[in-house]
Amino acid sequence: MTILPPDSQPAPVCNIASCLPQMARLQPDALAVVFPNGKESNGKRAYTHLTYQQLDERSDVIARGLLLSGLHRGMRTVLMVKPSLEFFALTFALFKAGIVPVMIDPGLGVKQLKTCLREAEPEAFIGIPTAHAARVLLGWGRGTLRHLVTVGTRWCWGGTTLEKVAALGQGAGSQLEHTQGDETAAVLFTSGSTGIAKGVVYTHGHFMAQVDLIRDTYGIRPGEIDLPTFPLFALFDPALGMTTIVPDMDFTRPAKVDPEKIRAAIEDWGVTNVFASPALLSTVGRHGVKHGVKWPTVKRILTAGAPVQASTLERMHQMLNPEAEIHTPYGATEVLPVTSISSRDILQETRELTDRGAGVCVGRVVAPNDVRIIEITDAPLTEWSQVREMPVGEVGEITVSGPTVTASYYGRPEATRLAKIQRNGQTVHRMGDVGYFDSEGRLWFCGRKSHRVELSDITLFSAPVEEIFNTHVAVFRSALVGAIIGGVRVPVLLIERDHENDADHKLPDRDLFEAMKAMGAGFAHTRGITHFLVHPGFPVDIRHNAKIGREKLTVWAQGKVS
Repeated sequence: MTILPPDSQPAPVCNIASCLPQMARLQPDALAVVFPNGKESNGKRAYTHLTYQQLDERSDVIARGLLLSGLHRGMRTVLMVKPSLEFFALTFALFKAGIVPVMIDPGLGVKQLKTCLREAEPEAFIGIPTAHAARVLLGWGRGTLRHLVTVGTRWCWGGTTLEKVAALGQGAGSQLEHTQGDETAAVLFTSGSTGIAKGVVYTHGHFMAQVDLIRDTYGIRPGEIDLPTFPLFALFDPALGMTTIVPDMDFTRPAKVDPEKIRAAIEDWGVTNVFASPALLSTVGRHGVKHGVKWPTVKRILTAGAPVQASTLERMHQMLNPEAEIHTPYGATEVLPVTSISSRDILQETRELTDRGAGVCVGRVVAPNDVRIIEITDAPLTEWSQVREMPVGEVGEITVSGPTVTASYYGRPEATRLAKIQRNGQTVHRMGDVGYFDSEGRLWFCGRKSHRVELSDITLFSAPVEEIFNTHVAVFRSALVGAIIGGVRVPVLLIERDHENDADHKLPDRDLFEAMKAMGAGFAHTRGITHFLVHPGFPVDIRHNAKIGREKLTVWAQGKVS
């Protein structure tokens, strides 16, 4: 037998889809995915489902069918299918076949969608009929697409259907490409809430590392029941051995969710874990406290996408059992999780500091990440030798290196150059957020770097400013922007009123502004804010409905103060 030298040993196989057949062997009859399906004749809620064995077999069949249909390993393939049983089967089929799914939020808008599809250079498009119709009418991917698969009824655009693909793939045996850890697994587009949407290149190694970090950080075990209100997060469930209960909701508008439908799903299935944006928790929390709703089986909530207000955490705890916990992982599409903090730490320790302008505590670093604070600059930093690290207590840009840090954006070399630094052969990601470490090793978030307001004598950061004013009962949320008045740049605070909490007070705007000035006068960094505007409803991101569109608000504010 020939022994290969160490430097020529084949790289170990690493495919994120390998988690599925493993779980199918461990718990073949356990439910993998449950999907709401209207109501039965007696009025009882109806569901369809796939067991782990069924999901594994179905994804095998589709993977074989796609490869036999002409798709191949490494081929970038747009996936535009609504959350459903087929969405899960298709995603794992693509991973198993080594085909690279390209996932873009459909709510980005026509212009951004076309730009994303052009940049991704996909060769295949798998979508529901309405997605294909939009593709034909708007010319999406016209120069690169060679393979079309319709999930449902195919109309006049050619290609094949998922039904025919599955029929072609029928046969014995499993399908799993022997991909490597550094091989591209998917291209996931950012939400575009803080700029143009960018395609983040994920490898199979990144996904595997994320599964490990999420499982170990939050103690998730096979057999748990998850209600994920963000579709991409739901894809971790099969790898973690959890049952996914797909909620009955519009995933592009989590803030508009029907709280009763969420309650019903939790009640029907004994949900133990919920993943939700702060905006969704705000909606269900207000409804829950008002109507005495309880989530007795839920032992863990994960919330991400933006800072969650302490008042939202308080409401949610009124709905949960005493031993239940709410966790806020901090991160981004490019790297997650980076740090994490529990609701009890927020409510018992950091909330008071946040209300006094310290920023938002996002907790302690999730091992083995290496998080450092560097001097703020908008220029690219290619090597760590160009960096100046900031001492404890001083605000700078947050950077992170670790096993889940992605290395590039697809088709955007300049964006990659601005966001990545090389250090001892490792990629360091610049979060684009500013913050600092306190003396206890906790990370504090102070806002987006691009949202800082630089004045002649001070630089204001959004979170330390806004959280002071957000404590007023009439304020739902606020946004700091800069505007030019009389040739001078000045800070302006925009306010979205909380009509539900302020229903009994009905405080006139002028009185609210006086109250804001009085609150700001108590802190050095907000004392100079004297311009306030009420906005009818902040623009927010389409993914979580939580990140405020400050770029749009800046233009709006400038028009009001000019």
